[in-house]
Amino acid sequence: MNEDQIFELLKNVKEGNLEPAQAAEQLKQLPFEDLGYAKIDHHREIRTGYPEVIFCPGKTIEQIRGIVLRMLAKGSNIMASRAEQSIYEAIKDLHENMEYYPEARTIFIQQKEITKSKSRVLVVTGGTSDIPVAEEAVVTAEKLGCTVERLYDVGVAGIHRLLANVHRLDSVQVIIAVAGMEGALPSVLGGLTDKPVIAVPTSIGYGANFGGLAALLAMLNSCASGVAVVNIDNGFGAGFMASTIIRQIDQNN
Repeated sequence: MNEDQIFELLKNVKEGNLEPAQAAEQLKQLPFEDLGYAKIDHHREIRTGYPEVIFCPGKTIEQIRGIVLRMLAKGSNIMASRAEQSIYEAIKDLHENMEYYPEARTIFIQQKEITKSKSRVLVVTGGTSDIPVAEEAVVTAEKLGCTVERLYDVGVAGIHRLLANVHRLDSVQVIIAVAGMEGALPSVLGGLTDKPVIAVPTSIGYGANFGGLAALLAMLNSCASGVAVVNIDNGFGAGFMASTIIRQIDQNN
């Protein structure tokens, strides 16, 4: 808890808007709140600038509801990743402004204003089949304050499609490259621009693709400089990393 938040807490107690016992309870729950099945890191936004994100797979509906309710009480913006439609349907009654992005499998509840950056992220896919992973990156980056553009289905099998849009590469600050098959797209992009390229291998491909392992290894062994790689199908990680870079750019301008 930073000085401003402590001052606001004490002010509310002084003005009678908050009971001392309630203030003590809030302080006691920092830096995390133990629900038994989950320890919610309410201090994460203070430390890192971003609130904790709920990873849905493996959690029951009751557990997800409990976490969301506690985060709602703290006034946080809430993002739940890898959320199926059934999860959204089961918890949508918790907040009237809950949004669901089915292609990205992401739930978002906005309680605090999002400051949009003028710096831009370009999300590029090799093929149409890579779009779900790309959309996870798009939604993540957008909800963390980035201005995001899309350039889909411009893979190296028809590289003229990418070259026809090469001017867009130099108009943004960060590029996310999402591709399966042999995963060559990030290397091509890295050779065309001086912008950082975040490579996302997808599990899209034929038999020897090995569920995205072939694309992952190709991206890790890229001969182009300026390419960093996240895990297979990790659109969330790419969007989060892009927003971190954008935030550093904005803070230094």
